[in-house]
Amino acid sequence: MRHVVQFSGGIGSWAAAQRVAAQHGTDRLTLLFADTLVEDDDLYRFNQDATAQLGVELTVVADGRTPFEVFHDVRFLGNARIAPCSYWLKQKPCRDWLTAHADPRTTIVYVGIDSSERHRIPGIVRGWAPWQVRFPMAEPPLLTQEQMLQAARALGVRPPRLYEQGYRHNNCGGSCVRAGQRQWLHHLRTHPDRFLRAEHEENRLRAELGDVAILKRRRHGVTRPLPLAELRRRAQAA
Repeated sequence: MRHVVQFSGGIGSWAAAQRVAAQHGTDRLTLLFADTLVEDDDLYRFNQDATAQLGVELTVVADGRTPFEVFHDVRFLGNARIAPCSYWLKQKPCRDWLTAHADPRTTIVYVGIDSSERHRIPGIVRGWAPWQVRFPMAEPPLLTQEQMLQAARALGVRPPRLYEQGYRHNNCGGSCVRAGQRQWLHHLRTHPDRFLRAEHEENRLRAELGDVAILKRRRHGVTRPLPLAELRRRAQAA
C-alpha cells in the first residue's frame, strides 16, 4: 500500500505522519504539501526539519495563486462558512496529484484532524472518494495540541512559530478567512502588516462585489458584514 499524508505544515498533520511512519515505515510514505504561497516563512522551515527527521522528501503541489487571487477569479470573498481557496489551492492540487500518481485500490490518504473535529470526518471521506481516508489523530491515544508540540520538540523538531505566537492553526500566515474576530484581532496585534494586506485585498473585492466581508457581526438579531477596516478602527479606538 502507498500511504499519503496530507502534510499541511500544521502540528496535527505532523503527528499523523509520525503515527503512519511508526506503523507502516517510510518506504511507501508520501508527505503531500499544497502551497498556498502565503504561508509563514517558518512553516517552510518546519516542513524541512520535519521531513528531514522522517527521512522522507516533501512532495509539493501548488495551484500558483494566492487565496485572494482565487477570490478575485471566482468573484467570491471567502469566509468562515465558504472558503473557495481551500478547494482551489489545497484539495484540487492534491487530488490532481493523487489521480496522476496513486491508485485508489492501493492507496490510503491520511488527514491530521484530531478528535475535536470528528464532525468533519464524513465530509472529508466523501470528498476524497474513491481513495480511502484515515484519521490517525482522531484515534487513541488521543493527544492535545500541546502534547503534539511537545512530541515534536522531543524529537528535535522545533514547532512552527505561529503556535508560539498564540495562533491555533499554522496556515496562510495567520490570515485565514475561516478564522473569527478573535484571531483577526490577535493577527492585528501580532502581524499588523499581514492584517493590513488582507484589509487592502478585502477592500478591493468590496469595490468589485459590493458589501461583502470575511467577517460577520450580529446586532439585534441581524447579521451583517464586518469589514476588516472597521474591525481595526474599533480595536484602535478601544
